[in-house]
Amino acid sequence: MTETNDIDNSFDAVILADGDFPSAPEPLSILHEARRLVCCDGAFTTLLGHQPEEAERARTEGRLFVVGDGDSLPAGIKREYADIITQVDEQDYNDLTKATRFALTLPGASPRRIAYLGATGKREDHTLGNIALMGYYRREMGIRPEMFTDYGWFVACAGNATLTTFARQQMSIFNLGCKRFESKGLRWQSYPYREWWQGTLNECTGRSVEFSADGPYLVFRTYKAKGE
Repeated sequence: MTETNDIDNSFDAVILADGDFPSAPEPLSILHEARRLVCCDGAFTTLLGHQPEEAERARTEGRLFVVGDGDSLPAGIKREYADIITQVDEQDYNDLTKATRFALTLPGASPRRIAYLGATGKREDHTLGNIALMGYYRREMGIRPEMFTDYGWFVACAGNATLTTFARQQMSIFNLGCKRFESKGLRWQSYPYREWWQGTLNECTGRSVEFSADGPYLVFRTYKAKGE
């Protein structure tokens, strides 16, 4: 199967985690145009601190939701925003997964493309865990997750894929189980990487990169070309 991935804001849902709050234009645009914005509970407090007008606009339009075990929400916020807060007490999954599972239950949602913001930064173990979940969500939940940072974005792929690129765009590939892995359109040819670092710091040469693979992998692309 071949997939074409590019940045557009037509996500079925956007999930905001409580890592580094977005500051780059690309993730902020996705945040502001979210059809459904699902905040992990700690991220909602951060959203209120950074962009209270955006939070109120999304709430008024009925597209703002808060999900988590509630331990990161002050009592006053819990009372004021009780109508949009869903408390999930089980501890088998982290808040990002709780928010994802909630997004899948929204009336009329049936999301297939979900954008993740604020999922990196702060604690490094949380960052690694959240990145790793992208492949899990694709495999186990049948969605197309994309994680946006202030520098670029991750997309979970499987099998053959064609990704939109531009010359000198930086790309890193993380093999999640491929035994066959080839590419066209990169400065350095890909292969079935055995270590995560082996597929990092590659460079796109043109308008697309084609992958031929027999398993899952993650791809990271930068917003800007090298040197910009």
